[in-house]
Amino acid sequence: MQDSAPQAPPPPPDHVIKRTRVGGVWLASGSFAVVLLLLLIFILENGRGVDVAYFGAHGHLPLGVALLLAAVLGAGIVAIPGAARIVQLRRTARRHRLADADQPVGDQSAGER
Repeated sequence: MQDSAPQAPPPPPDHVIKRTRVGGVWLASGSFAVVLLLLLIFILENGRGVDVAYFGAHGHLPLGVALLLAAVLGAGIVAIPGAARIVQLRRTARRHRLADADQPVGDQSAGER
């Protein structure tokens, strides 16, 4: 015996919204604004002056500014070798791509190493 009651139509598929570049930029700019606000609060709360001496150069800075400057310079020192390594890897990858492009299509012996 078959059911004579009409069956309900299937529910519509869920719409999935893909992430966009504009959405990523919006999220990054919002995060950047929060970080800047936290840095501003840090600098304003550490306004006591300190004497700074570096290789004969002397100066008087607020403590927050001196600590922020030290952190930025430390990050820069770390970024230099990182950037050099990225350039080195890109050059190596380019050489390998060019070597693969110069090989005949049927020659697979060099690629099986």
